[in-house]
Amino acid sequence: MPHLDESRAFRSLRLGVITLSDTRTLQTDTSGSYLCDALADAGHTLARRVLIADDKALLHSTLVQWSADSEIDVILTTGGTGLTRRDITPDVVESLATKLIPGFGEIFRMQSYKTIGTSTIQSRAVGALIDTTLVFALPGSTGACRDAWTGILVHQLDSRFRPCNFAELLDRF
Repeated sequence: MPHLDESRAFRSLRLGVITLSDTRTLQTDTSGSYLCDALADAGHTLARRVLIADDKALLHSTLVQWSADSEIDVILTTGGTGLTRRDITPDVVESLATKLIPGFGEIFRMQSYKTIGTSTIQSRAVGALIDTTLVFALPGSTGACRDAWTGILVHQLDSRFRPCNFAELLDRF
């Protein structure tokens, strides 16, 4: 049964948060703010936060730069995972991926199904490794970010979570 092994040391990770939106500002970005608060509450460090337009080139250059930054272990994006023309996040993440993490999207949709039912089928949430940086592309709603954080990421980014977690793999990428 999965559990926290309190005998293991907690490793604080450094996370970057990217919000993709053509309409939000940092003041109205509730999903990005939720992720920043949640990661801090879990004991991690916010290394960087930015809000950018839904633009392929801009997201591509930001992900390339951040994934090469030794001060960032994990990147969380919020927004742009749907099906409309402007939803480009999974496409850009997958184009840069060294390895995909298909189980992340599968488990996210399973978690999300409990909250929004079959509407979760419209989400293209994705997890990937870009070089040595973990990247998780989440939908833009605060509820979806909460589902992803509380149902998956808070555990998988905790070095004490057993039987295994992403945090313990970071030095092996």
